[in-house]
Amino acid sequence: MGSPIHISSKEQFNNLLTSSTFVVADFHAEWCGPCHAIAPVYDQLSAQLSRPNRITFTKIDVDKQQEIAKAYGVTAMPTFIVFERGRPTNTIRGADPTKLNQVIRKLANEASKSEASADSAQGSSSGGTWVGAAVPKGYSDITEEYDVRGLELLNRDSEFGVARTLFESSKPSALGNGKGKDGAADWIESDTDEQLMLFIPFKSTLKVHSLHITSLPPAEGEDDDEIPMRPRTIHLYTNRSHVLGFDEADDIPPVQTVTIESGDWDSKTGTAKIDLRFVKFQNVFSLNIFVVEGDGDGEKTRIDRIRIFGEAGEKREMGKLEKIGDEQGE
Repeated sequence: MGSPIHISSKEQFNNLLTSSTFVVADFHAEWCGPCHAIAPVYDQLSAQLSRPNRITFTKIDVDKQQEIAKAYGVTAMPTFIVFERGRPTNTIRGADPTKLNQVIRKLANEASKSEASADSAQGSSSGGTWVGAAVPKGYSDITEEYDVRGLELLNRDSEFGVARTLFESSKPSALGNGKGKDGAADWIESDTDEQLMLFIPFKSTLKVHSLHITSLPPAEGEDDDEIPMRPRTIHLYTNRSHVLGFDEADDIPPVQTVTIESGDWDSKTGTAKIDLRFVKFQNVFSLNIFVVEGDGDGEKTRIDRIRIFGEAGEKREMGKLEKIGDEQGE
């Protein structure tokens, strides 16, 4: 038996989004009649389907937790939002017990299938999205907030992957059989020299806490100069409307310079965690990631995956709280 968790702070809710694969949130208010009408249905689903660290049911009083309600655009009660790995995936507005039952039971079924087929290998997450290091406490994987239509990658060797390859949710092939989808390389390498410039526009304004960069170059080769290097020095630029040219970037002070030491790379997953100066990455709608130099004497740099962690931006203002009509409740 599992009762819904009553949320008392934003930090508590963020921790649950991080620790539980699926989270169901019931946004309600004491003055809302339909909220009280559907509460027994919600409580029963919680009692039947709650599973530690897999499916967590929560209740959020919008009058006491206005910041959370505002962050997810909740303007009417009741509103139910389903989160998967910290991202909202389904919203139900109104006291509709039939629809709520359908959505939650489908979620439980998907969770069971996911658990049965979960990859138990190192670096695989319970929900199916590969991450190479621990998700920072209190924050979510927001990588999928990137806008694929605006991605640009300068100095890419065309024999390997493209910009969106870096954001694939699958485990890097270098940690498995060495072959990506359809046998193609699922990583990128620089072309004429070691530098790379990646432009990442986002669908909304984000708070970016940290980055995970995975680089898995081969250990041996015929010529050491031919072995691609891991990134060492990286310059980060925020809120540019376009990809920066290499000469242009040299003339602009970066928001942050990062140096990745050899010991920063995890020996099993080839991933380095980059903690950002959070105060400088509070309202980010784009990132330019400039790999200035690699770690070694080679001529090329290799990156397999990039994951982005933080908080999704506000979609719209909370506005006046409305009540869904009483005719929807019994």
